[in-house]
Amino acid sequence: FNLQLWNNYFHLAVAFITQDSLQLENFSLAKYNKIQNKYGDMRRLIGFAIRDMWYKLGQNKICFIPGMVGPILEMTLIPEVELRKATIPIFFDMMLCEHQRTGDFRKFENEIILKLDHEVEGGRGDEHYMQLFESILKECVSQYPSLSMPVENFVSLVKGLLEKLLDYRTVMNDESKDNRMSCTVNLL
Repeated sequence: FNLQLWNNYFHLAVAFITQDSLQLENFSLAKYNKIQNKYGDMRRLIGFAIRDMWYKLGQNKICFIPGMVGPILEMTLIPEVELRKATIPIFFDMMLCEHQRTGDFRKFENEIILKLDHEVEGGRGDEHYMQLFESILKECVSQYPSLSMPVENFVSLVKGLLEKLLDYRTVMNDESKDNRMSCTVNLL
């Protein structure tokens, strides 16, 4: 097992699908349709490959926690529904992996909270992501009753943080200083 090789693969693949030139939702409808008809959405294809390779790591997955949490989060925040549905379950697998090794998933939890703040501040994330994140993780944990409570607490924590971060991002564009201050206090 060559850790550096796998690490390079994941980072390169995530860098590819998150590059600005592939963010189709930022294009005009005509340009979007032209690219879709000619190439399809390459982000989805690479995202599925990342997911498949993640699950092939076996017991070596633990080597990538928490280091790959940020890049995977960045990928799951791309506003493409099928990509999100395919890749959000990686988070549960990371939690499960760390829990089996250490008895909790604190490293994962801390890293995702840290990275979520950075990503939402950078303009990523939306209400739909928050709902999908919650439903997918709750569905994943349904097969692991012993993890039900910690995962539900984690999902609740992330959902609350994401709501506040999205509110904060919205009011930063607002002219009202009172709204900004109120939102900043809520976030803190």
